Amino acid sequence: MMLMAFLLKRLWGVPMPDQLPISVNIKRIEKETPNVSTIYFDKDFPSIPGQFVMVWIPGVDEIPMALSYTDAITVQRVGEATSHLLSLKIGDKIGIRGPFGNGFRIYGKILVIAGGVGIAPLVRVGLYGSDVDVLLGSKTKKELIFYSNLKKSSNLMISTDDGSEGFHGFIPGLMEQLSLESYDSILVCGPELMMASVLSVLKNRNLESISQFSLHRYMKCGVGLCGSCCLDPYGLCVCKDGPVFSGSDLEKSEIGKYHRNAAGLKQI
Repeated sequence: MMLMAFLLKRLWGVPMPDQLPISVNIKRIEKETPNVSTIYFDKDFPSIPGQFVMVWIPGVDEIPMALSYTDAITVQRVGEATSHLLSLKIGDKIGIRGPFGNGFRIYGKILVIAGGVGIAPLVRVGLYGSDVDVLLGSKTKKELIFYSNLKKSSNLMISTDDGSEGFHGFIPGLMEQLSLESYDSILVCGPELMMASVLSVLKNRNLESISQFSLHRYMKCGVGLCGSCCLDPYGLCVCKDGPVFSGSDLEKSEIGKYHRNAAGLKQI
């Protein structure tokens, strides 16, 4: 008890960087697809591609989001918080905490594999990397995000579920046509079932060790305290130990099998 009191006394008043949201003004909004927009704010948050911030929507919620640029987040409408974000106007305020977590280790010849809004944490790699191929997937051509910019800056390959652009089929099908062994690093983000399929392809070619995956989980704190984003079977926290993990770390994990809701219960 005395030790706890001593620690509390020592901690009280000690600065806790990145724990309080910084108020930012929305300066620009770009509509990417019918349900996705990039929201730019008036402050930069220096970060490594793949790191995330906690976005506070006053009166609604605080949610984790990857930084697509150092001054922007790319938002897909999936629930109350994201719907509210997409209803905001230029000049409105939101709060930003972070950046948190690790980012992608960027080296050598790179293959970026992204599905849907999963391109958000990887777009800077595709735009500014020196030796980058990008495999971008979506349900349909209308839902391709950052398509025009990436086409100008990288070797862009497209897959669409309905065949409206590029390869007709899912991302793993297009991967089978590539010489994956020619890459030094493979960076992946997208819907979890897609990432599980990508990991399966890489494992079949013994390439999981050069791959990196950015995971999305329900988060409350963003710093590894609440445990809501823990991964089985190792107890790694997506917010603190991730959100980027190597493919080797995920081989025996729950990826593609289940996740946890706000109460910590498994959801298939």
